[in-house]
Amino acid sequence: QVQLVESGGGLVQAGGSLRLSCAASGRTFSNYIVGWFHQAPGKEREFVATISTGGGNTDYADSVKGRFTISRDNAKNTVYLQMNSLKPDDTGVYSCAAKHFSGVQYRYWGQGTQVTVSS
Repeated sequence: QVQLVESGGGLVQAGGSLRLSCAASGRTFSNYIVGWFHQAPGKEREFVATISTGGGNTDYADSVKGRFTISRDNAKNTVYLQMNSLKPDDTGVYSCAAKHFSGVQYRYWGQGTQVTVSS
């Protein structure tokens, strides 16, 4: 079992920045791939970014490439999402999720943190 808790959301003006954190507890965190997902109001949840177990490989949705950066500190059991040049379309709930490196689907999810970008 892995427990995930997000933090760092808030209200920011367009063009501003936020750093989200996803703190994990439970099993060996370094064995888990972690992803960030975004759910805008009234829309389906969408993939934002993912990072490999050691942090050497990352992937991003086209909409955030060049603006968001995912990173992790396995010593602190934490994954971060640095969000720069925020746009109103980035508004929504951001959730982190984890899956074992041998797994297929994200099995563990946090409760999410709200990000609101004002124009």
